[in-house]
Amino acid sequence: MFQSTIARESSAQGVGLHTGVHGQVRLVPAPADTVIVFRRVDLDNFTIEAQGQNVARVSYATSLMKQGVLLSTTEHLLSAFIGMGVDNAIVELDNLEVPILDGSAQPFVEMITEAGLRQQRRKRVYLKILRPYELHEGEKFIGVYPAERYSVSYAIDFPHPLIGSERFQVELSNGSYVEHIAAARTFGFLEQQSAMLNMGLIRGASRDNCVVLTRDGIDNPPLRFPDEFVRHKVLDLIGDLALFGKRILGYVKADRAGHALHTAIVSRILRDQSYAEEITLSEAAVADWPEEHLAVAD
Repeated sequence: MFQSTIARESSAQGVGLHTGVHGQVRLVPAPADTVIVFRRVDLDNFTIEAQGQNVARVSYATSLMKQGVLLSTTEHLLSAFIGMGVDNAIVELDNLEVPILDGSAQPFVEMITEAGLRQQRRKRVYLKILRPYELHEGEKFIGVYPAERYSVSYAIDFPHPLIGSERFQVELSNGSYVEHIAAARTFGFLEQQSAMLNMGLIRGASRDNCVVLTRDGIDNPPLRFPDEFVRHKVLDLIGDLALFGKRILGYVKADRAGHALHTAIVSRILRDQSYAEEITLSEAAVADWPEEHLAVAD
């Protein structure tokens, strides 16, 4: 029912996946109704709210921009906040990209776990989906539908012997994010490395922060899950949908969607209030949920 923030500060440092710049990220507790706010400490503490209106470039990562100030690769950290039930926090960064760490959300989950959670007195505001909305772009698809819980279904299809067609569905109930999603790493194809470097991307990529796929295998085994690839897409989707500024109550279905469609559906729904409404949950409503929905991860 109630909002939460982290109880103490927590920090980590590492390289940015695309910039290759080494930097530090620090998570700081925030008052109720702050939501998630990024603070560029290298630019006089300039703040960028993690909300749909601040979405900038979306290709191989989700970037935010406000008044010309850029912040890149936000999706893994935002995903961890949603998965761990953190409503309010300040994220301090000393450069323009969130460190990639090990390529998953697991290090951010560990930072939040180390900091602990503190319940706040304000009720949590959810974004309840009222009617379906779908976006198609060629073979890519994403749709959101009314539901009483938050669940996600994702399908991918890559012409690679270790991937092919994969589908994964998860409901964000107690512990499900940490158990099934958080550890799934980003992945890339070795044969695309030169082209992406020429585009100014993946300058910080290494075998320590992504799954590297060769033509017929993996350069840095083992996988953490047999279907780690689609699970990472679910991780990305949850992080991108955090740009609603609120946890949603609805069912999200995606097929080969990617960051651009993830963030596009956020923008479309935020622009048309007929698709969703903000609600709080009463004690009676929460009492009707199964017990596993009542813990911190929810």
